[in-house]
Amino acid sequence: MAGHLVVAGTLVDDQPEEALAHARAARDRASRIAVVREAVGVAAYHAGDYAEAARELRAYRRMSGDTGYRAVLADCERALGRPEVALRLVREALAEHPDTEETVELRLVEAGARQDLDELSAARLVLEGVLGGRPRPDSVDWTDPAVLRVSAAYADILEAAGESALAAEWHAAVAAHTPDESDVEFSEEELPVVDVAPAVEAAETPVGGAPSDADDDSGGDDDSGDDAGDDAGSDDDGDESGAYDFHEDVEAEVAELLGETDEPEDAAAAEAAAEH
Repeated sequence: MAGHLVVAGTLVDDQPEEALAHARAARDRASRIAVVREAVGVAAYHAGDYAEAARELRAYRRMSGDTGYRAVLADCERALGRPEVALRLVREALAEHPDTEETVELRLVEAGARQDLDELSAARLVLEGVLGGRPRPDSVDWTDPAVLRVSAAYADILEAAGESALAAEWHAAVAAHTPDESDVEFSEEELPVVDVAPAVEAAETPVGGAPSDADDDSGGDDDSGDDAGDDAGSDDDGDESGAYDFHEDVEAEVAELLGETDEPEDAAAAEAAAEH
């Protein structure tokens, strides 16, 4: 199981479909471990399977209590053609006063949903608010990666609104300040690194035990219709991209947790042989 997660974390950016296959394989073997469901959700999001991403990330949230991924979940609703649901999720998340980084992500999704609804003026105002109100290319902090992403989205909205000259000015400024290795895309989430060890240690139920995540999601997004499929490919109910940094001892610990190793039996046999 841990080996599948290692591969999934390694491939998620460049080969998301392959990463998703490995994450699903891990889920088949350990669906009650929250970090496994998280890995499936993240891989599915990158692979463009937004329905599965929403199901798995909600499962992860119910199992772990982590309120993260709210912007990702809202973006999934956008991708599934439900911008109104996306806007509701954004509104609920913003009401809880998230930190600056998550607020930017939520505002990007909000602007995209407004654009989906042909509310270009509202979408423009959302991003202008993030950029400080009526921004100019020479008035923003280009050293901030979030500014690059918001500005790229702002340029796209200006172009959609027919302001080609102003849009070209912003596009040029974004290009001039974007490092070669960066790929600035509208509403693309930068998911945090997942550390599997604490999640595994915190798992309350071993494989084969009673589910610990039966409570309904209190996030208010169940009416989108995705929760009905929470258990697809797994045997329980249940509710960030980046590379997984595993050590060999973590993999051994997870394998022992799942009963995938017989090392304790081997040790006992060796001790008995030594006594004779």
